[in-house]
Amino acid sequence: MNNYSNLKELGFSQYEATCYMALAGNHPVNGSQLSKISGIARSRIYDVLRNLISKGYVIEVNSGQYAPLPSDELVRRLKRSFDSNIDSFEDQIATASQKNDLEYVWTITGYENVMEKALEMIKEAKEEIYVRLFPEANRHLDEYLTDADKRGVKIRYIAMGKIPKKFDIQVMHPDHEHLQQIIGGRSIEVIIDKSEALVGIFETDNEDSSPINWTRNQWFIVANRDSLRHDFYHCFLEKILDRHQELTKEEKRIYKIIKEDN
Repeated sequence: MNNYSNLKELGFSQYEATCYMALAGNHPVNGSQLSKISGIARSRIYDVLRNLISKGYVIEVNSGQYAPLPSDELVRRLKRSFDSNIDSFEDQIATASQKNDLEYVWTITGYENVMEKALEMIKEAKEEIYVRLFPEANRHLDEYLTDADKRGVKIRYIAMGKIPKKFDIQVMHPDHEHLQQIIGGRSIEVIIDKSEALVGIFETDNEDSSPINWTRNQWFIVANRDSLRHDFYHCFLEKILDRHQELTKEEKRIYKIIKEDN
């Protein structure tokens, strides 16, 4: 008997899922035939059919002959039911949720999970995005940052490597070639609208198990956003003090914007 765990998660019992799938491929059939096709014992098959009929997923088309609700209609009904339940849950959780200013710091693990959260944040950004990215993360997020830039979101980008300049306010971290060794991996920082932060380090050879922090905690966001702002200053100071070069007109413009970007 197949598992059909996806249908079980949509409200079908194991027997109901197996019965419906068997009917979808063989109908109309009687209970005895369906028992053989599905592997469900004859002593159980009629109880299962009655349950599916009561849910509107199966119909008795002739005396003792059964057929399934067309799959496209079943999908539509399940979607409507799911959306309705989600809407109800949103109302219920809003009523039940504790009202306070305390926001916790959550941990996300798994490289793809982190990238999914990052692009979700970037898609939702309305005013500004501060990012500090290595080239690997940039390849995942570049398209979404570009879309955000086009819709008017202010991008503040610190490149941790040789990443082509695409955004008005973008600099390359002066220590990017050595920083991965110093910190033991590749950092990622995405902060949107002064309201949400995703920060952490993908540890070398341990990326999928590395804990990356996500939060709406305002103190955490302020501290990490300021850290990124100060990285812009680091870029300018390194050029002036270590390389003994003057800032260009463009760099002075960026410095002024970041300084006023409180």
